[in-house]
Amino acid sequence: MIPLANLDPTTARALRGLLFDLDDTFLTHGSLTREAYNALWDMRDAGLRLVAVTGRPSGWGEIIVRQWPIDGAVTENGAVHLIREGRGIARLEACDEAERRRRRIRLAGLVERVRVEVPEARLADDVDARRSDITWDIGERMRLPNDRVDAIAAIIVAEGARTTRSSVHLHATFDTDDKASGAVRFLREYFGEDTGRALVSYAFAGDSGNDAACFAAFRNTFGVANVVPYLGKLTILPRFVAQKAMGEGFAEIARALLSYRT
Repeated sequence: MIPLANLDPTTARALRGLLFDLDDTFLTHGSLTREAYNALWDMRDAGLRLVAVTGRPSGWGEIIVRQWPIDGAVTENGAVHLIREGRGIARLEACDEAERRRRRIRLAGLVERVRVEVPEARLADDVDARRSDITWDIGERMRLPNDRVDAIAAIIVAEGARTTRSSVHLHATFDTDDKASGAVRFLREYFGEDTGRALVSYAFAGDSGNDAACFAAFRNTFGVANVVPYLGKLTILPRFVAQKAMGEGFAEIARALLSYRT
């Protein structure tokens, strides 16, 4: 990884937008800091497109797209997209409502199996705001031992679902998108971006294992300092790394980008 201080002007000036993770990248232990929020406004004022790309629920996406200076949100690890449409919100999913109901029935069965086989596991407190996945709390309000997290993951795979792990949650879904494919689909559908061009002209900032797909797909990627404990789980590392962690690191990335764009 290259220290963020060595970011070159040509790379910074060529970017059309920044995609960014929420938990422990933009947010600091779940809190929105003034420094990070100001960094969004500064990048927006500089003409960068901003898209949140998160494992958090679509219900969160509907709120932040309404209220934050961003162009949209890719939620639930790529599955559900939100964008402002007039005074309301438009939602895009990869499947129709009938298929969504079928998948949610299958997820309910998976939840019941986990309840029986890993009874100490608890669903995340944001699960009711989700459409495409089910999420267990492994590090937000409780700390679930790694062997029990692995046991849930094995059940998910045995049921034919996909699993993704973030710094705080373990996800299960029958949707096929990950953060990278979902983000590229969002840029294509809403902004008309060619896939190849998007992977070069948009950067991604993240911090943990469920950001691996984006670290691998996009040419210019940034890690906040707290990405370091996850490096062993990433096949492709972020290209640049900030000195600071979480929201402070996000603001550091924003300052680095803007220093060459003004």
